[in-house]
Amino acid sequence: MDQAEQLCADRRKSFPSLDKKRSSGWRPVVGFLCLFPVVALLAVVEYPAGAAVQESQEDVPSPGLRGVGSSALQSPAFPRPPARRRRYTITPGHLRWDHFNLTYKILSFPRNLLSARATRRGLAAAFRMWSEVSPFSFREVPRHLPSDLKIGFYSINHTDCLESLTHHCFDGTTGELAHAFFPPHGEIHFDDHEYWILGNTRFSWKKGVWLTDLVHVAAHEIGHALGLMHSLNPNALMHINATLTGKKTISQDEVWGIHRLYGCKDRLFMCPSWAKRGFCEKRVRLMKKHCPSTCDFCYEFPFPTVPPTLPPPRTKTKTVSEGRNVTFRCGQKIIHKKGKVYWYKDKELLEYSYPGYLSLNEDHMSIIANAINEGTYTCIVKKKERILTTYSWRIRLKH
Repeated sequence: MDQAEQLCADRRKSFPSLDKKRSSGWRPVVGFLCLFPVVALLAVVEYPAGAAVQESQEDVPSPGLRGVGSSALQSPAFPRPPARRRRYTITPGHLRWDHFNLTYKILSFPRNLLSARATRRGLAAAFRMWSEVSPFSFREVPRHLPSDLKIGFYSINHTDCLESLTHHCFDGTTGELAHAFFPPHGEIHFDDHEYWILGNTRFSWKKGVWLTDLVHVAAHEIGHALGLMHSLNPNALMHINATLTGKKTISQDEVWGIHRLYGCKDRLFMCPSWAKRGFCEKRVRLMKKHCPSTCDFCYEFPFPTVPPTLPPPRTKTKTVSEGRNVTFRCGQKIIHKKGKVYWYKDKELLEYSYPGYLSLNEDHMSIIANAINEGTYTCIVKKKERILTTYSWRIRLKH
């Protein structure tokens, strides 16, 4: 317990000899000291300092609060779809693994707080969360053996982040927590400057740093490594602000996404007999977890994709070689007219950068030309409800 906590806890014991007048004079001061951390924290939540658009698991929070990332952009140019639309998102081209028995190895361990043994225990717990709701199994192998997934705790400059346009370097404490690569790359990087723990994410007033739950962050990153992007469901583990919201369990949203990528199977042999006893209606939660195929819980109700209200003009076609870095710039009008830029790929809003695929910035975006990134990219610059300008590019690979 630090000094502020002691002062709050021992408020009645600290001034036994003071008369009533002096004691009442101290109470507002002590009360302020007790409440100030809470008020300051609430102020940061209510008015985050800024928004970033990098990819991370709890991806690029505001420096004042862990897990406060960029708000999901709602494009005014696109009408809102029905409320019950799907909210998980899977990778472009449905990137996925071709086998379910995945192995992983840990190349480096955190330097702050957690031991190697505790780190292994935390990562195993995160993998177990996914094995319970998916057809996957995960097994750790020694670092000298080949593996599907490679996990490491790295400093700011790590691997190829300085040379790659789509792989961000870490930014030190209270910034980007971690990031992962989609299948079949199979890499998960954690920021080694963070203070990792096994337990609830919280701020330590004694140390003056955020203590971040490794299991929570790792489970989010494993979702990316399996092929899931960020979810628009605020209650989902794959939501960009999952650390802030404290959602630690895999929701039905993520389960639907995994079913879309890898198929839907029952986990227990007694599912048909349970269904005959009416468990699909009486025990919905149980049957969704163990018998989704028998009870037809694999997918949510389909909803049509809502097209944009305005077709983007001035579409330019670029034929480029595979592996080439391509950068799109959205004009200079945003500089002097202070418009807001919205980026789209094939009419779907792009909200975040993704390592190895695209890097999203305010006035420009970069991609690595490959079969996954082929398509039409559009930027719309708006000021309130008025469209200032639009640009569109169609990318094709040179064969």
